[in-house]
Parts: sequence; C-alpha cells; structure tokens
Amino acid sequence: MMKSITIRLSGILVLLFSANSPVYSKQAAEETIPDKADLVEEYRTDAERLIDAALADSSAFERLAYMGDTFGPRFSGTQNLEDAIDWMLEEMRSDGLQNVRAEEVMVPRWVRGRETLTLMEPRIGAMSILGLGGSVGTSPLGITAEVLVVRNFDELEKRADEAVGKIVLFNNDVWRGYDTTYRRNGAIRGAQVGAVAILIRSVGPASMYTPHTGTSNYDENVAKIPKAAVTTEDADMMQRMQNRGQKIIVRLNMDAVTLPDVPSRNVLAEIVGREFPDEVIVLGGHIDSWDVGQGVMDDGGGVIAAWQAVLLMKKLGLRPRRTVRVVAWTNEENGSRGATGYRDAHAEEIDNHILGIESDGGVFKPSGFGFTGGDEAFDLIVEIARLLEGIEASTIRRGGGGADIAPLMREGMPGMGLSVDGTEYFWYHHTNADTLDKLDPHEMNLCTAAMAVMAYVVADMEQRLPR
Repeated sequence: MMKSITIRLSGILVLLFSANSPVYSKQAAEETIPDKADLVEEYRTDAERLIDAALADSSAFERLAYMGDTFGPRFSGTQNLEDAIDWMLEEMRSDGLQNVRAEEVMVPRWVRGRETLTLMEPRIGAMSILGLGGSVGTSPLGITAEVLVVRNFDELEKRADEAVGKIVLFNNDVWRGYDTTYRRNGAIRGAQVGAVAILIRSVGPASMYTPHTGTSNYDENVAKIPKAAVTTEDADMMQRMQNRGQKIIVRLNMDAVTLPDVPSRNVLAEIVGREFPDEVIVLGGHIDSWDVGQGVMDDGGGVIAAWQAVLLMKKLGLRPRRTVRVVAWTNEENGSRGATGYRDAHAEEIDNHILGIESDGGVFKPSGFGFTGGDEAFDLIVEIARLLEGIEASTIRRGGGGADIAPLMREGMPGMGLSVDGTEYFWYHHTNADTLDKLDPHEMNLCTAAMAVMAYVVADMEQRLPR
C-alpha cells in the first residue's frame, strides 16, 4: 500500500494522498449529515453564476501579466514591491470594492548584490548560483577554497576534519519532495565544523540550469558564513569530480548585505456583509516574491485570483451576510511579517474571523481544498464543495492552510488552502523561471471560481461555520 506523502513548501502544507488514503467519501457524508444536502441546492444557482463568470473573464490573467511585466519580482524592501502595492490599491478602488486600504508592516531588507561562482580547478568555468536569503557576503576578494561534497549532515560529521577551511556542498541528490533541511540549516552546520562557506544543491526535482533561492537560517552563537544554491547539474558535476579523486577549487564572490528594516504594507479590500458585517471570511495570498523571475506563480497568481473571486461577487450583485475580505499579504517569503502584522492589527477581531482561505501553490488546475478545523465545520465544507463538482475541484482533505493565515489559525480560526496540480510547481519555484508562460489562463480562472464559490457560501449561509 502506498503511503501518504507530506510536502512543506514556502510555509504551506500540501498533502498528497494515494488512492488508498482516507479522503472524503460522498456516500458516508450523505449518511451522516443528510440535513446539509439542502445547502447545495440553495446555493447551486449562485455557484453556477460565479463559476460561469470566472471562466468567461480573462481580466485576472491580464492583471497578473501586467503586474509581472510592469513591476517584475517584488522582493521585500524594494521599490518594485511598493509600486505594485500602489497599483493594486488604485485598481481595487477603481473596481469599487469597499474599505480598500493598506496596513503598514515593517519588513526585512536583504540585498543580494552581485554574486559569482567560478570553477578554478580542474578547469576554469563559470557556474550559476543564487545566494540564499539573508546570507552574509564575502570580502571584496571573495573566497577561494577547495570544495568538499557531502550527501547529508551525517556525512559532514564523519568528515568534519576534512571540512575545515573548505566550502561544503550539500548534494542530497534524491528528490523526496520539498525538503529545505540543508537550505535552512546548512550554513549553521557547516560553520560548526570550520567551513568557510556552504553551497547547496537547488531544492527542485528538475532543472534547466536554474538555481533556486529561498529563506535560510543563522544561529547567533555560530559564525555566519556565506551560503548559496548551485544548479542540480553543477552539484552532480562536482560530485562526479570528487568521486574520481579530482581536487575541486572554486572562487565565491557575494556582495549580499542585510540593511535595517523598512516599511511595507498589507493590502485589504472588502465586500461588507449585509447582516453580520463584523464576521469576516478572509482570503488571499502574498504580493511579495523573491527577487528573481516575475513572482507570478509564487504568488502573484494566487493573490490576484483571490482578488478576482471577491470582485466577481460584486459584479454579480452577490452581497453575502458576512464580510468577505481579500488580503494581499506582504513579506511571506523571507519573514512572514505581513501575516503576523495582520494578526496583531486585528487581534480583537480574530474570534469573528470565520474562515481563512489561502492560495500559495501556483494557480494550476485546482482539485479542491485542504481544510483544518473541527468535524462539524469539515462536514459543512464537504457539502459546499459539492458545488464545485462540475469543475472537478470538490475534493476536501483534512489538513490545510497557508503561511499567511497560519497566525490566525493558531488563534482558532478554521483555515484552508487551495489544492492544485503541483506537478511542475517546484520546477520553477524560487527561480528566474517563475514567469507568466508557465501559467494557463483557464486554470487560473478555475482557481478563481473555486475560491469564489467557497468564500461566498461560507459568508452567506445562515449558519456560522463552527470552530
């Protein structure tokens, strides 16, 4: 029997199940909650209107293209991000959404600068790298040192004496899902055994010579050494060189620097509820991205699809009983300051946050949602999801959420994350290849439709979603 596989990506928990996993059984649900069947018929017409409108409208994809092309990558602390936020605020006001506003958040400012990795022995050659988020830089002269290739931390410990004064490359060359162990903690473990810098094999299942960046850690009690990702192709090459006994010498130059925190903003807009305006269904994604590519897959598409979901309700005249609030969180990628800032700014309202919905896995073909909450709430969500059977997005699995709604979920709010086909997500994730051509307008519209129906019904149904 196949086992379930858990993958953690950029703070998001995505559950991939085999055919034998304990997922929702329609027959069992109908036997245990027959009184909820009327919920589907009550909202079928509205759901179909939302789905039809989503699939007929290309404006969300056009907005995503505009944002990606005009502002490019939107890294925390950059003018690109702040310009994109200004644009989003202006567009939301033009859309006629209510209570459009920005809430200030202080965010980290790490600047990559110029970075190069040059193979010096056994030949001269340039290698592509991406410094890992928060890395310190090298001196202006760089670091020229021999490379020690290890598979894992256990091998590093066994060869600790060999690591002194060297650049350690972690080449865990079997893709087991989104494992950030070496990216996050490799510099700490390398410094503890005397390494002068570390390199990691890029975290991804496939590569077209595309290194992946991402957040990483230091320990204040351990020396901070430079850290960068190399392509899977170069990691394998250096492994082969070492296996045949060749000495590998490289020169690493990194200008990376961390500057003082700077202000950024979360973006909020609403349709105010007609009966219970203080009760909120919040949905969205993060507007920031890493400083490579266009950030349209991670996560421009997610935040704009959520924005479009709320806008469709307005265009169709569907004003639910409760408030639906779209949020574009800032700084998810290297600090989650937007998520914690939102929680702190709305601390007195969390008991009235009925549900959080997040999209941060790419706007590929949706299959449903992962849900975290009580059994009664789960049963209601399963029923609502039947309205999405026509677009094959009705599967509800236990366990889901997202990095930006996680602080609210820890305070008791039920949360859910949009589940999509993740086959190609990590091919492009955190690389220069995160560009618009990887996305399909129809699949993005399906994501919009799924979020619109789920958010609207939970916001409008007579019963408040239980915790």
